Amino acid sequence: MTRWYEGPLAAFDTETTGVDVERDRIVSAALVVQECAGGRARSTRWLVNPGIPVPPGATEVHGLTDDHLQRNGRWPAPVVDEIAQALAEQQAAGRPVVVMNAPFDLTLLDRELRRHRASSLNRYLDERPLTVLDPRVLDKHLDRYRKGRRTLTDLCAHYGIELEAAHDAAADAMASLELVRAVGRRFAGRLERLSPAELHTLQMVWHAAQARGLQAWFTRNGTPEPVNPHWPLRPDLPAAA
Repeated sequence: MTRWYEGPLAAFDTETTGVDVERDRIVSAALVVQECAGGRARSTRWLVNPGIPVPPGATEVHGLTDDHLQRNGRWPAPVVDEIAQALAEQQAAGRPVVVMNAPFDLTLLDRELRRHRASSLNRYLDERPLTVLDPRVLDKHLDRYRKGRRTLTDLCAHYGIELEAAHDAAADAMASLELVRAVGRRFAGRLERLSPAELHTLQMVWHAAQARGLQAWFTRNGTPEPVNPHWPLRPDLPAAA
């Protein structure tokens, strides 16, 4: 029987105008699908004219300028509809979706759907959640005492995953997918008996515990920043931008 981390997986990633899921916008996104480890990956890419200026700091990260997006990007409404439908197709196919730091990308997509489609990600999914695998949550739980940062770049270096063109949505999605496979192999003794659906539920618990630990650390160090415990999608706020 094929282990889940050797079988079909999809991966989703976005590049954005910033890091505020309630106010920032998607400028590019990608969905990568691979039917088996080592198999050919199929990529779907989207480029978006967000309708607001892209801050210089964001452009420095992903390289997408206002001029480029205005000339080549599509309007957000049809794009976020296509993205949500593509994710719903993964759900219908029973294919787990890898999302690095899932609460960021999935919540931002949800807010874009509310902003441009008067809808939500859950409505596209018929109120049935995606099965999500988040390499950041998995690694932090399975190797919790390891020192150091756990960005995508850091995790790829730790697990020996090649990351070309970092901060390109398709490249980051593919690296995240390979990263989950690598985590699965390294911790096979603890993971292979769990189904992706079971792991999804466990990651909700693990992420909440990780958030409580980070919040306690912030409190001890006098940092007022709140840490959201919800995973993989933050609940909607009464007045999202």
